[in-house]
Amino acid sequence: MFCKGISTAGTSNTCLMSGGPGMFHLDITLKSGQNLAIRDRGGTSDPYVKFKLGGKEVFRSKTIHKNLNPLWDEKVSLFIENLRDPLYIKVFDYDFGLQDDFMGSAYLDLTSLELKRTTDVTVTLKDPHYPDHDLGYLSLSVTLSPKEGDLREIAKLLCKEQLPRIASPTPETFSTHQTQSIRLSDLHRKAQLWRGIVSVTLIEGRNLKAMDANGLSDPYVKFRMGHQKYRSKTMPKTLNPQWREQFDFHLYDEQGGVLDIAVWDKDAGKRDDFIGRCQVDLSTLNKEKTHKLELVLEEGEGDLSLLVTLTASAAVSISDLSVSTSEDQKERQEIVKRYSLMRSFHNLKDVGFLQVKVIRAEGLLAADVTGKSDPFCVVELSNDRLQTHTVYKNLNPEWNKVFTFNIKDIHAVLEVTVYDEDRDRSADFLGRVAIPLLSIQNGEQKAYVLKNKQLTGPTKGVIYLEIDVIFNSVKASIRTLSPKEQKYIEEEPRLSKQQFLRDFNRVKRCFMAIVNGVYYVNSCFDWESPQRSLVAFLLFLLVVWNFELFMIPLALLLMLSWKYLLIISGKDTRQSDMTLVMNFCLDCLQNSLRSRWEARQARIKHCHPTGTFFCFQAF
Repeated sequence: MFCKGISTAGTSNTCLMSGGPGMFHLDITLKSGQNLAIRDRGGTSDPYVKFKLGGKEVFRSKTIHKNLNPLWDEKVSLFIENLRDPLYIKVFDYDFGLQDDFMGSAYLDLTSLELKRTTDVTVTLKDPHYPDHDLGYLSLSVTLSPKEGDLREIAKLLCKEQLPRIASPTPETFSTHQTQSIRLSDLHRKAQLWRGIVSVTLIEGRNLKAMDANGLSDPYVKFRMGHQKYRSKTMPKTLNPQWREQFDFHLYDEQGGVLDIAVWDKDAGKRDDFIGRCQVDLSTLNKEKTHKLELVLEEGEGDLSLLVTLTASAAVSISDLSVSTSEDQKERQEIVKRYSLMRSFHNLKDVGFLQVKVIRAEGLLAADVTGKSDPFCVVELSNDRLQTHTVYKNLNPEWNKVFTFNIKDIHAVLEVTVYDEDRDRSADFLGRVAIPLLSIQNGEQKAYVLKNKQLTGPTKGVIYLEIDVIFNSVKASIRTLSPKEQKYIEEEPRLSKQQFLRDFNRVKRCFMAIVNGVYYVNSCFDWESPQRSLVAFLLFLLVVWNFELFMIPLALLLMLSWKYLLIISGKDTRQSDMTLVMNFCLDCLQNSLRSRWEARQARIKHCHPTGTFFCFQAF
């Protein structure tokens, strides 16, 4: 079936169903829920909604507490790679400290939506195990549209090709159409991951609501823009907190978005208290300018002070290897001209251009129980962060992606990290390489050994990269005199499986040593070995009969002496540390004996002269 034309509104997307990656833009407004299922003892629920595409979570709504007819009114923008993958909608009941309860799910067929037309959708929630149960409804507003510029480029290409309109295709026209389809697919390979960066500085809060019994609060702030989230640190016992924190969000929608802000009071051991909320409509803010905002909290008391800056990021992009920028000689000459010495004082912040070709990896670590991994690669330069697609069930993935960055500091370090994708959990770390820009040799494909997170030692696998750097030496020299750009994009702290396993084994060894010690003592009481029990009994009598406090440090001294003998014999290399500890313990023992001798002499002096011997014995 052939498409005879392209319509920008009211047209079914069936003809474009197999478009390239990131071809479509899906705007969803989660409005409300009606008659949701009861999951709590009080006859209510605390519902929140998850959206999934291709098995991967792309959005999670806020939690509405104690409400079966919640009003969310939340917006999210998604890039759609394949319209044949339906949008999976799941609703859960939030339970603090426990596993959240399932409240129903539904699928939204994206192929049934019309391009550039807002559609109100009501989805019925069902439980796959109990399809007859009525679990309520969700109200959505959905708009599906091509990425900006795609329709214009497709239309131009169609006009250029002048595809003849025929009633039935012939082999010649089929070949022409196949060539056109290939070109259309190539046209959509190059896709920018985001349109800009939203830099947020959380300065302070004033006159917040007191939520604790002492008349104070322990406030922290949660930010959310689409599926991106950030949580500030907690400021204890204050109503006027000073945070002074800065972080970044990626701006996917060129028109802006909505930044949701909620302030909470931290309560140990129970559910946190809600203090207030507010929103920032980014579409009303000018780009390339820092805005100081004073936001009054709704549904609460107090206000927040923020600095918000919208920065365009047109130089950061991702493409397939076959359509890379540097392969086009004309474009490459323009880039070299842009950073030539003749333009040294034009736009001093634009120091250079970086192109990274992520080709493939080999021999990666198996992170799944199947002996495979689902690897994807993340490329970072300062606060710019791009990633490849995921290659499933493969230890030798091929990505063949090209990343381009705008260099702000030639002394920056390029970081390339490989992760294993886990659909319902955070990704597992597989390896990382760090490459200073000044050490890069242009156009040379190299194999880099993956290292651990601290870059202190190798891990399993290598990654093949080809990197090109073009920069202006005058701009780079001037930029060197400025402070280094602070990196705000940091990895979220997460539980390390290896660290947890080491800690567990350490605790297990200590516990088993205690248990074995108890068994050993118990065997002495049970006279399982008469010789051992007799020796233990004599030692017990000897210790009880002659025990003094100075014997405790004396026992430690014996242990340290044994350790010292090991050191001087060459069996232990920790000589300096043990010598310091031994000297310290010897000083403690000497002081203890001196004080005990002085106390004894004082008591002897206070005795009667004729009773000195008996007084000394009594002592």
